[in-house]
Amino acid sequence: MTESNPLETDRTPGLKRVVIETLTRVEGHGKVTLLLDEDGHVRQARLHIVEFRGFEKFVQGRPYWEVPVMVQRLCGICPVSHHLAASKAMDQVIGAKALTATAEKVRRLMHYGQILQSHALHFFHLSSPDLLFGFDSDVARRNIVGIAAAHPELARRGVLLRKFGQEIIRVTAGKRIHGTGSVPGGVNRSVPLAERKALRAESGRMIEWCRDAVQLVRRLFEQNLAEYRDFGSFPSHSLCMVRGDGAMDLYDGGLRARLADGSTLFDHADYSTYWKHILEDVKPWSYMKFPFLLALGAEDGWYRVGPLTRVTGCDFIPSPLAEQERREFLAFDDGSAARATLGFHWARMIEMLHAAEVIEALLEDEDVSGDELMARGERQRRGVGVIEAPRGTLIHHYRVDERDQVVRANLVVSTTHNNEPMNRAIRSVARRYLDGRTLTEGLLNHIEVAVRAFDPCLSCATHALGKMPLAVELRDADGALLHSLRSGRA
Repeated sequence: MTESNPLETDRTPGLKRVVIETLTRVEGHGKVTLLLDEDGHVRQARLHIVEFRGFEKFVQGRPYWEVPVMVQRLCGICPVSHHLAASKAMDQVIGAKALTATAEKVRRLMHYGQILQSHALHFFHLSSPDLLFGFDSDVARRNIVGIAAAHPELARRGVLLRKFGQEIIRVTAGKRIHGTGSVPGGVNRSVPLAERKALRAESGRMIEWCRDAVQLVRRLFEQNLAEYRDFGSFPSHSLCMVRGDGAMDLYDGGLRARLADGSTLFDHADYSTYWKHILEDVKPWSYMKFPFLLALGAEDGWYRVGPLTRVTGCDFIPSPLAEQERREFLAFDDGSAARATLGFHWARMIEMLHAAEVIEALLEDEDVSGDELMARGERQRRGVGVIEAPRGTLIHHYRVDERDQVVRANLVVSTTHNNEPMNRAIRSVARRYLDGRTLTEGLLNHIEVAVRAFDPCLSCATHALGKMPLAVELRDADGALLHSLRSGRA
């Protein structure tokens, strides 16, 4: 599954370049380049992230208490994840080793609302057109408008599930997008009783809709097993966070890494020293880094994160309906769905069901309406916050000086962890479906289907490597090029 020759370019004699630009139905901007030989055989397939986000620099010099609000601007789809990961890091900075019960549960409610709304958005709006209509179906139909026309009830449920999750975020964070509810040491609001009752009245219906969504993906696997089983699939190491007893916990826990053969590399590792286990590599053709497990090295230590990793990597899910679905998912066709790249979709719906169950339980908990909101302790210079975001493990790492200003920031986001697995998925699909064939839009969409399975957030994941390229062109009124200058790396 490795590249034939990583040094080959479109300038190599006999090779031609095909570009999918830009990737559609993903968050952010990216493209895929293919190098084909004279017979149309795939020699190279790469995912390129072509935008740059400088948040690790933007936050330097800012007071630490501003960071949980600032970093949300990385993304309009998963702002809560960055909000909470940064807040957890700053909890360590102010020495809040344990939050109050109210603060802990309000944050959890906020987070599981985020999980539900993000998973609903991705499946119903972005991925269901491929799954319901077919990967090479008419592009004019293969979109959310087509879903609304052909499956109006499904589209309606997708919208209302997301709306419910956003309402959970609103009552806990203050706003549906870019809220301010979580602060270093706790939260600045609890949930009013009236809001809890109104949302609790809707939670049962949301759980039923989530159960139906899990069954929908199961039926799709049953109907398309021969294609789904091997589509873009490959053995992979994995990383996720689990609770002390091995249960799925999307808010807090220890890091667990499992090897492709199923054995455990490390378990319940303290995420506050994640660098003892994870490092990041760089490559000159992408602004996105390539994390790897330190014990295995940069070449062999790549791994994947996200719903598929969490559902298969935990010992159990601590909510009854989702746990039953997890068991059936693992047992399906002797585990083939749990090994498949498209198994991300099934696992994502199981997590959405789990989120709905957790939300219902928290809405019945009196602590989320409590008035003890803040905790403090002995001041520290460093803070690391880790959370299981919708797309996978999210790491925020900050250093703060004696003037309360951030002097260093490192963000290892979910899509960055999945960088190498996404590249391997597109290579696998390109060689299976495109190799030696006349390219069509439908065939190229297979590449995008492989990328979408990971639900990438490309704007969250980008980092600069070396000098940023800058090109300036001077043209006359007719568009003729008069002069050009270029600096930095191409």
